[in-house]
Amino acid sequence: MAGGCCGGCEAPPARQDKAWRRVLWIALAINATMFAVEIVAGVAASSAALRADALDFLGDSANYAISLGVAGLALQWRARAALLKGASLFLLGLWVLGSTVWMALTGTLPRAETMGIVGGIALVANLVCALLLWRHRDGDANRRSVWICSRNDAIGNVAVVAAAFGVFGTGTAWPDLIVAVILAGLGVSGGWQIMRQARGELSSIDASAVPLS
Repeated sequence: MAGGCCGGCEAPPARQDKAWRRVLWIALAINATMFAVEIVAGVAASSAALRADALDFLGDSANYAISLGVAGLALQWRARAALLKGASLFLLGLWVLGSTVWMALTGTLPRAETMGIVGGIALVANLVCALLLWRHRDGDANRRSVWICSRNDAIGNVAVVAAAFGVFGTGTAWPDLIVAVILAGLGVSGGWQIMRQARGELSSIDASAVPLS
């Protein structure tokens, strides 16, 4: 990106921006649907991991919607949107950590069968999104934030399926709770990465806007 552009560099080429929007719309539809599926299944199965993953889908849906709103705008606005998304992901991760501790204290045993089936469906959905977004993984903080979220979700779904086997094999809730903590940790870490890159981009824009003496 050019160092002398004031208030943000040029927006991506029209063809690239159009492809980006199309991918985001598809990802938004998939994530919104999976949020509804997982939140219902998480409550029905008393699974902290499924609830954590459902909140991830909800966060991603909001992230995709914000990205659609700023696609094609100057870097300054895309960086600000990424900063907002990073902060929301960071706070969501902290909330999931707290709720997981609460569920550990209640001692409820989740239903392994529901966890495994829904976790497998969610894994397929996130792999589709990750493949669609692979070519857009590099770029500004806004685009990188979308890729990080999709990557984290695919990793998280593998962990949810593994937790289902763990709950089934051990007869305890600990595998479910451990996976929920891992998912929350990924959210906190991903949110921090996004905020750090977005702050760096905003700092470079501010620096380029300062007139030379």
